[in-house]
Amino acid sequence: MPQSMVASPKMLLRLCINFLWSLKAIIFSKLINWTKGTCEGGTSPVQRVKDKLASQRKVQQAMTPTSVNYHFTRKCNYKCGFCFHTAKTSFVLPIDEAKRGLRLLKESGMEKINFSGGEPFLHEKGDFLGKLVQYCKQDLQLPSVSIVSNGSMIKESWFQKYGEYLDILAVSCDSFDEETNQLIGRTQGRKSHLDGLFKIRNWCQQYRVAFKINSVINTFNFDEDMTESIVELNPVRWKVFQCLLIDGENAGESALREAERFVISDQQFEEFLDRHSRVSCLVPESNEKMRNSYLILDEYMRFLDCREGRKDPSKSILDVGVKAAISFSGFDEIMFLKRGGKYVWSKADMKLEW
Repeated sequence: MPQSMVASPKMLLRLCINFLWSLKAIIFSKLINWTKGTCEGGTSPVQRVKDKLASQRKVQQAMTPTSVNYHFTRKCNYKCGFCFHTAKTSFVLPIDEAKRGLRLLKESGMEKINFSGGEPFLHEKGDFLGKLVQYCKQDLQLPSVSIVSNGSMIKESWFQKYGEYLDILAVSCDSFDEETNQLIGRTQGRKSHLDGLFKIRNWCQQYRVAFKINSVINTFNFDEDMTESIVELNPVRWKVFQCLLIDGENAGESALREAERFVISDQQFEEFLDRHSRVSCLVPESNEKMRNSYLILDEYMRFLDCREGRKDPSKSILDVGVKAAISFSGFDEIMFLKRGGKYVWSKADMKLEW
């Protein structure tokens, strides 16, 4: 073999050292990419483990569902132009499944359940609702069971059968002028919404149910003075909401309502509040206070996250449990307390004069 082709021991040693340094550099580079997740096209195994642990901690630290709003139906007989929970489906859970979900919520710390819709008295003429109300009070022994309704489907026979199990009945009324209610869409045919409101107030007093009024302030009623009528009706609470836009519900291409024409400014809302400052039962809720401070369950028992201005559903509590689902609810517990979400909500503690 020619002498030129035979490597000296010194050269071989240098080649080995260079190879080891190159190998070390490659291994070190791969290790950095693996630990920091900088490899292009994916997350590192270490980062995935960290993300999983963070997700588990989030579930473990999830807030307690103290007060829950269960919109078990989306169907309604009214056509309020600003409605933010519209009839996008006709689905209603079987009652046994609904009861199972309510029990899961109770076991996770729920103290108050509010049934809403849609119009909750529409499904099975209110009997489905009544059975859930009775179950929550009698079987689950919840401190507070309430309903929000437009009032049009309520009959005295319902109070006779289920009234004892209900703490609070809230009836929606946006104006004390029938023409304004017609413009808003809070009406059905020729029936007087206001006549029904006063009749229900009397039934609530007769059957010992706390009476509440909800009003949505919008372009058609922001300049109205409702003081005299509210004082006459004397509700335990008068919730006053600023009209809110929710993408996919009352705004945007896929929405069933176009609520943009109902929206008022913050200043107009404040002017309405100032006009009614003497009404002691008034509880105001601006868009800021309202958006993320409610735990809302839809018809599939999924929590709805409204942080992005739309309703993004979690997985159903029936499939993944309450703690896993509530972690993706976007619920602002601090704002819930700030807006007065926790109050005396059991009629047994209200000391009302029936």
